[in-house]
Amino acid sequence: MLSVISRVIDIAMAVLGASLGASLYADTFAWLDDVEGTMLAFSCVLMIMTFPSFGIYQSWRGKPVYDLLLRVTVAWLLAESAGVLLTFSIHRSESLSRLWLMYWAACTVGLLIVSKALIHTTLKLLRREGFNQKTVAIIGSAPYAHFLIEQMRGRSDAGFSPVCVFDLDAKRGAMDGDSLAGVPIERDFDRLAEQVRGRRIRELWLALPISQEQTIHRIVNAFRDDFVNVRFIPDVRSLSFFGHAVVDLLGVPAINLAASPITDIKVLPKRVFDCVFAACVLIGMSPVLAVIAASVKLSSPGPVFFRQKRKGIDGREFEIYKFRSMKVHQEVAGHITQARRGDKRVTKVGAFLRRTSLDELPQFINVLKGEMSVVGPRPHALEHDDIYKDLVKGYMHRYRIKPGITGWAQVNGFRGETDRIEKMSGRVKLDLYYMQHWTFGLDMKIVAMTLWKGFAGANAY
Repeated sequence: MLSVISRVIDIAMAVLGASLGASLYADTFAWLDDVEGTMLAFSCVLMIMTFPSFGIYQSWRGKPVYDLLLRVTVAWLLAESAGVLLTFSIHRSESLSRLWLMYWAACTVGLLIVSKALIHTTLKLLRREGFNQKTVAIIGSAPYAHFLIEQMRGRSDAGFSPVCVFDLDAKRGAMDGDSLAGVPIERDFDRLAEQVRGRRIRELWLALPISQEQTIHRIVNAFRDDFVNVRFIPDVRSLSFFGHAVVDLLGVPAINLAASPITDIKVLPKRVFDCVFAACVLIGMSPVLAVIAASVKLSSPGPVFFRQKRKGIDGREFEIYKFRSMKVHQEVAGHITQARRGDKRVTKVGAFLRRTSLDELPQFINVLKGEMSVVGPRPHALEHDDIYKDLVKGYMHRYRIKPGITGWAQVNGFRGETDRIEKMSGRVKLDLYYMQHWTFGLDMKIVAMTLWKGFAGANAY
């Protein structure tokens, strides 16, 4: 029923978008002519056929809304484009206005985004108030069952309500009392089956290790005739200290144990933001960049830019750009000496640049080249990578995504020299947290915090 209503709303938004586009084109309220009406009909039919293949009408309970909005945008643009091609095929395209098509595309995308966002937000608010809930029974051990219960309660807007936990080991000592985090415990499988059928439990979550294949088959077989969603949520927490994404690989679900957590179409808004932001900074601050370049050149003999090899995404090396802040000197092969407080190699101009982080501005060139991102883990010198990869757990996993100019570690105080392993461990821990919890919204928060706090810091020298 909800899927049908969603389809009707989407078609209504397309029709309204076409009418708004025609009105904008005519600069007054206007109806669609025959050709525009034919084009609209083609596109609405294509919308009905293509939107389901983009997963738009699946349940988005507990899933990020930005993914839905991105899919809707791409799906509509494809439907409209296909409609244009069909109109060409019947030789009716000569009277189609390109400007109206652009207005129609923009208006419909806007209306679809607003309608989907409003519906998604309304459902979240209703679920927080206890409506539109899906009851859940969990089969598994105490620690992981407790974790899932806390996840459900922490995300009340997803609308999952735990009502029963089945202790697979049937040991009374395995769980505290007769409940786990306030959820009743059941130890008899037949009584669990009665509850699932009698209380109309909608979800059955198998929180079991991957090795429990026979048990999983037994449970699935037991409920094969019941209209309950049986989901296998494997307990893989012991495999590593960071979360894992489940991806589709050749039509088979696969768990990424060591792979980039930011993949596929989700990275598109991040890349668009990087390009736009970097271009605005370089163009808007070009007078400042010119003054800094002249000051660096006059401060001491040597080039304006300092270039150094760093690791990028998946360990690919690139050359990072900075304004030179030190006198030209020769390092011992295979050894990089970090700048320290009162370092005599740092020029007076360089000291100011390092203290204010203005020496980092040329890295926006790296961002435009696609080698870095505005937000991400800071890249370190190759020599430091060789040292810390064996000393700090998860250190090299930072390079599974593009390094950044600022990051979660930097806005939380981890900037400048890392003269102790504890400092590097703290930085890596925050970098891994960022990777595990990445969203485009988190990127915007980090950019805002960076601008609010400023680039200067006590550890920058």
